[in-house]
Amino acid sequence: MADVATLNASVRDRVGKGSARAARREGFVPAVIYGDKKDPLPIQLEKRELDKLLKKPGFFSHLIDLKVGGESHRVLPRDLQQHPVSDFAWHVDFLRVSATSELTVDVPVEFINEDKAPGLKRGGVLNVVRHTVEMNCRADNIPEKLVVDLTGLAIGDSVHISAIALPEGSTPVIDDRDFTVATIAAPTVVAEADAEETAAAEEAKAEDEAEDEAEGEGEEESEES
Repeated sequence: MADVATLNASVRDRVGKGSARAARREGFVPAVIYGDKKDPLPIQLEKRELDKLLKKPGFFSHLIDLKVGGESHRVLPRDLQQHPVSDFAWHVDFLRVSATSELTVDVPVEFINEDKAPGLKRGGVLNVVRHTVEMNCRADNIPEKLVVDLTGLAIGDSVHISAIALPEGSTPVIDDRDFTVATIAAPTVVAEADAEETAAAEEAKAEDEAEDEAEGEGEEESEES
């Protein structure tokens, strides 16, 4: 299970655009805590403290204990709004959870042993189809990451979800097929060269067929004369 982070927050006395703008000017990020059949709680977080968490991988799959006015709220980040130009955190939605809450979480995928993949050594390219995998799990057992071992993979090989060791108690949301997580693709230069060779071969074949056809017509004319 991923570690639980801690953040301090304070209650916002007022809500609305004006209040949110004022909070941002003072170095805070407006946010709200909702869910668990309780009223929404408008709060604000110190921007610099939130930024520290945002720089770490897996923000949306890590539980957070929000300390608000002497109370602790265990939450999971559900939505992050960012400024369209600066990408600064603009507003955050947090979902209240309990230990037994059933959640759907995007779990990051980590690839290891790239140096042990023959396909990559030969110049192949790791084509990541899914950087995260949507998983069903309990709040007290959120996987920190899914690890993909690339050892022995050659060009043209694919990694499917069935090849990944999933944490106990966690299941992929997509359960009706063995979906692809990554592939080892041929180098672009090699692929282009192969395409050129194929095109050249087809062109030569077409020319040969045209010559044969012309020769055949010539022979027919000779016989007629």
